[in-house]
Amino acid sequence: MTRRVLVVDHAWPDLHIEREVLDGVDLLTPDSDDIDELASIAPTVDAIMVNWRPLPGKVLKAATRCRTVARFGVGVDNIDVDCATDLGIVVSRVVDYCVDEVAEHTIALLFALRRNIVAFSQQTSSGDWDNTAFGPMRRIRGTSLGILGWGAIGRAVATRAHALGMQVEAFSRSSPADGWPTWVRAAQSVHELASRVDHLSIHLPLTEQTMGLVDESVLRVMRPSAVVLNAARGPIVDSEALSKAVRERRIAGAGIDVLDGDPPSPNNPLIGMDNVIVTPHAAFNSVESVETLRREAAHNVLAVLEGRPPSNVANPEVFDRSTMRRFESGTDE
Repeated sequence: MTRRVLVVDHAWPDLHIEREVLDGVDLLTPDSDDIDELASIAPTVDAIMVNWRPLPGKVLKAATRCRTVARFGVGVDNIDVDCATDLGIVVSRVVDYCVDEVAEHTIALLFALRRNIVAFSQQTSSGDWDNTAFGPMRRIRGTSLGILGWGAIGRAVATRAHALGMQVEAFSRSSPADGWPTWVRAAQSVHELASRVDHLSIHLPLTEQTMGLVDESVLRVMRPSAVVLNAARGPIVDSEALSKAVRERRIAGAGIDVLDGDPPSPNNPLIGMDNVIVTPHAAFNSVESVETLRREAAHNVLAVLEGRPPSNVANPEVFDRSTMRRFESGTDE
């Protein structure tokens, strides 16, 4: 029996890399965004790959022969992972494909905000020429950057900030296994971190615990000169609270790459605000990172189809479930 993989969605024009890795496997793509269509295809596939679109339990329950779901990305908040686990389906992700890109984008947002790059460009495009139009600017070297979350991207941002001469502070619910670098000052809480830094940069996954974590109470303790940077997941920050804090000048601004959806709600209050730079979830993107993403996600599927565990399993508890779907051999049912 020819193996079949459902590619729910992808943000690139073709699937030549996926076909190269999954040689001899049929790749199926839906004709629409309709969940019922996905559910109708699902019973015929051995694996599912998904990029941005939601993958709800209805589709997973219909995928009765599916052994694995592979996410084109780091987070798995668009997948019903609990349902997949109950069904015995292994969910994989690609955790390190865009570390440099997101770190670079975060630093770029910081510089663009602090040096008024966007505002100056818009001013000169309109025919004006005034290098004092947006008030005094501070030297970035010597200011402090707070890293919320100490994963690969958080550490990459911290390393770059340290090299720029910034004072780095950080908070993580669990201390690093290898300890904090000597040049990092660790905070004991989100509020403590937010209260003592010039820039608060968010590098956390979206979970029940992190949803709305940066809320009104966190923003209230920040300095009036501070800014928020978010290239992680939009719902970690309360958009209404952040827009209000900027509007009331309780903080100086924000650099945002992720909002409440892709694309965000047209009513999102952060879009079009002065002192807020919004980019369209572009931080991950480079020729190199997207190729790595596609290859690693395809190899995660290939591993399962060949009888091996994939890399970076998002639900390792599935291996202890009696419902675990067999992939210990490379033969078909």
